[in-house]
Amino acid sequence: MHWNELPQPVLSLLRQGTVIPAHPLALDAERKFDKESQRALARYYVDAGSGGLAVGVHSTQFAIREVGLYTPVLELAIQTAKEWTDRPLVMIAGAVGKTAQAVEEAKTARSLGYHAVLLSLAALKGASEDELIAHCTAVAKEMPLIGFYLQTAVGGIPLSRGFWSRFASIDNVVAIKVAPFNRYRTLDVAFGIANAQAEDRITLYTGNDDHIVADLVTPMVVRTGNREVSLRFHGGLLGHWSVWTHGAVKLLDKIKLSVSAGAIPPEVLALDSFVTDCNSVVFDVEHDFAGCIPGCHEILRRQGLMKSIECLDPHEKLSPGQSEGLDRLYATYPELHDDAFVAANLARWRS
Repeated sequence: MHWNELPQPVLSLLRQGTVIPAHPLALDAERKFDKESQRALARYYVDAGSGGLAVGVHSTQFAIREVGLYTPVLELAIQTAKEWTDRPLVMIAGAVGKTAQAVEEAKTARSLGYHAVLLSLAALKGASEDELIAHCTAVAKEMPLIGFYLQTAVGGIPLSRGFWSRFASIDNVVAIKVAPFNRYRTLDVAFGIANAQAEDRITLYTGNDDHIVADLVTPMVVRTGNREVSLRFHGGLLGHWSVWTHGAVKLLDKIKLSVSAGAIPPEVLALDSFVTDCNSVVFDVEHDFAGCIPGCHEILRRQGLMKSIECLDPHEKLSPGQSEGLDRLYATYPELHDDAFVAANLARWRS
């Protein structure tokens, strides 16, 4: 499937930029797949105003492949979304592993009705740039591709400006999730797109959970050859936006209005430090992101959207002090959470 075969409303939504939460995996206290909670999460994201779902990605836990949950989780998400709303949604599936596995996952996603795959390169550590590009090209033959610059702290690999130039030249690339948590590497992606003259085809989504608001309000102006190109992040594909999603939608709407008006108010700029402070606790920066997935789970559990915070890895738990940190966030930033919205709709989502 090529990107020009995507439904026009879906392609337009992807390009204008939207909130795309990285969908968590709901498990019960025995670490068994909790379909009821998984369905409730998808309904929550849709009603919160998300423009799509990213499933089978880092926040869904890469280990779902090892326990036979990849296809069931993807299938439940897209079925739930289709049954719950008739508005356009950008459905994105994660693809990982060596080339054979990533291609097979892209085929699975296509068969289920997904629109694009978010391709992780973490399994190709030590590969040459030529090998990386060959891998990406093979997957792009199956599905429209969203690049993924994953931070090295959770398994990503450094990728050069030259890599991003070659990657952006692959015609079936439609977007890039930029998540190295590093300003130099973020700028490398922008230069790569400009070098490939692909700025009209490739939409930038921030995955820099430590810099969400600043990414969305700040243009990246790059000079390459005899061209000067201004690029923007138009939306976010974020693990952080898997929680308090209704607030994230309001935040993106506020930012877009400010950008359209040509002036970013100080109170919008101030939100960058507020959101980053929240992320530092949710993603457990103090312990090198060890509790990032349980941190998201704990917020969703407190809201009643998940029954437990269990992960497939039984050793993946909240870090010391993380729960108390979440208490602080609730007390400090009441305008950012969406507990009232969840409470008003939870019974319907769980029905």
